[in-house]
Amino acid sequence: MEKRALVVGVTGITGSSVANSLIKEGWKTYGLARNPNKNVDGLIPVAADLLDKENLKSALEGIKPTHVYISTWMRKETEAENIKVNGAMIRNLLDVLSPQKSIEHVALVTGLKHYLGPFDDYAKGESPKTPVREEHPRLDILNFYYAQEDEVYAAADRYGFTWSIHRPHTVIGKAVGNQMNMGTTLAVYASICKEKNQPFTWPGSKAQWEGISDMTDANVLADHLIWASTTEAAKNEAFNITNGDIFRWKWMWQQIADYFQVETVGCTGEINPLEKQMENYDEVWNEIASKYNLKENNLSKLASAWHTDLDLSRPMEIMTDMSKSRKLGFKVYKPTLDSFTELFEELRSDKLIP
Repeated sequence: MEKRALVVGVTGITGSSVANSLIKEGWKTYGLARNPNKNVDGLIPVAADLLDKENLKSALEGIKPTHVYISTWMRKETEAENIKVNGAMIRNLLDVLSPQKSIEHVALVTGLKHYLGPFDDYAKGESPKTPVREEHPRLDILNFYYAQEDEVYAAADRYGFTWSIHRPHTVIGKAVGNQMNMGTTLAVYASICKEKNQPFTWPGSKAQWEGISDMTDANVLADHLIWASTTEAAKNEAFNITNGDIFRWKWMWQQIADYFQVETVGCTGEINPLEKQMENYDEVWNEIASKYNLKENNLSKLASAWHTDLDLSRPMEIMTDMSKSRKLGFKVYKPTLDSFTELFEELRSDKLIP
């Protein structure tokens, strides 16, 4: 049978990467978003609002995907609101699609907030045992990731498809307008530092500066999603997914600075939030964009300093166990420094940074 994929959240870092990978592998690929990118070769765009069930029914009429890849979320003021909205999006989608009886597998992307807690309580409670492993129990707090998972589990029980849950660490990849985009944020910040001849200053905690960390390349995550959805032994399982290497930020920060040829200020023992460092740089970036003929002069569409601060100011080191995927046959590996430098090259090629 023809493999037909529906990628939900196709304009994001993860969604765009998995869509491109599926298209390269010959899948008929639909991409759903409120405003899907219509310029991706081979992608069939689907414009829909996941919170509007009637709109979804109309938009998805006649589309019978065999595999659904979900990487989307909406941020609200409180975690209770996050649960209500993000749970409803998954529920509406699967309630509309499932009666067609075409779905074989649903893959859901969440993240390490499964182990660290949501935005309201991020890394505030008892430090998790590291490396984090899939069998670690849920935290006894509100978390919209749990709500999304539960909607997938319930729909799978009702409609009979298999599922996989994917928990990446910070995802490094390209997407303009993404709300969680560390790689592009650091590229923009370093570009501003170079233009203003000022140091590339570490914004985070001593624990992150000195501790071990890992990350997830968007293309590695795409490979993992496709692998789990097409490998019998990987079905109905939750997985961590990272590049496979580990690093310390006191090393990585210097590597990024060297790439952009800027001086650094490392950890001083004080947190210097990137959001505060960049809060008055809208006009600076507009001038840089004009000077170098860049495609995007709106700083907020490229940088998500709040999310980068969230990751880099954690009071503990975090690393991820990948044994479960490795034992089942997923062998993809990528050095995280390559994830950063390849992204920086792509951003330059696309005229998004100088």
